[in-house]
Amino acid sequence: MSSRVFVTGATGVVGSHLAAMLVSDGHDVTALVRSDAAAQTMDAAGIKSVRGDIRDPSQWSATLGGMDAVFHIAGVNEACPSDPDVMDAVNVDGAVAVVEASADAGVGRVVLTSSVAAIGEAMGAVGTEATLHSGVHVSAYARSKHRGEMAAVQAAADRGVDLVVVNPASVQGPGRSTGSAEMLLRVLRARRPLLIDVDVSIVDIEDCSRGHILAWERGTAGERYILSGSTLSVGAIVNIVNASIAEPVHPRWLSPRIAHRVGVPVASIVSKLARDSGVCADLVRTMLHGHRFSNDRSRTELGVIYTPIEATVARTLEWFRDEGLVERTAG
Repeated sequence: MSSRVFVTGATGVVGSHLAAMLVSDGHDVTALVRSDAAAQTMDAAGIKSVRGDIRDPSQWSATLGGMDAVFHIAGVNEACPSDPDVMDAVNVDGAVAVVEASADAGVGRVVLTSSVAAIGEAMGAVGTEATLHSGVHVSAYARSKHRGEMAAVQAAADRGVDLVVVNPASVQGPGRSTGSAEMLLRVLRARRPLLIDVDVSIVDIEDCSRGHILAWERGTAGERYILSGSTLSVGAIVNIVNASIAEPVHPRWLSPRIAHRVGVPVASIVSKLARDSGVCADLVRTMLHGHRFSNDRSRTELGVIYTPIEATVARTLEWFRDEGLVERTAG
């Protein structure tokens, strides 16, 4: 059955995949965009668009009238943000603005894209939807996503909005070359990278998109759902990558203790001397913390079927090669 849905962040990695999947499923999709170029991209994909800034609902709130659902995906995802205040304005204030505008328009359901970074599990613990936040934020990004999720949930409760939250793990797959995917690219280019063997949780971009739709269709109002396909060590990921490339990566492993003692202060200095380096203390702290998350709830309640990690890595590497981001060599 076709529905009318509104998507923010449709030009981003997750948003573009989700919008395309919604169109493929036969839904009438409208996207919030910030430029003429983005509007043209949406038009080519069979998606209506409205111009506006997520922080100014007056520009786009009228469009929500008659919508069956709103997918709020737009956000700032930067490990080393140049301006944390801007990130907070988008990730926190923007989330509240969408919930309140949806309440005013009588939207049927809002699906909020948060992050596993908002869970706040203690180091070494397995995070679940019921995990109580430790009170420690490993990065400015983690803080903004936690605050944004909490603020949106409170706004939904205050306004009577049917809100479902999804918390994706590290999203990987074709179309992603920034964030954690950029770290994979650095590893492939370095060949002898310095790595820390911690656990990480990954979700395939297609599974993440389908998880959003299943949360809309089957999720319980007021609840959160972790979208995470695999949890494995960095060493295991290197082994999977090496099985698909001609020249294997041979990491130099750094102990967490040394990384914390040396890496954090060095990264702080680098970030001040070279602001565009993509290196900062938050990045090191995030890497040292690692992530382990349970996907039990998304599998049992939403029915998400996750792609094997080997297939995700193979598709990602092939896309890297097609885009010229790494050399095209046989596996």
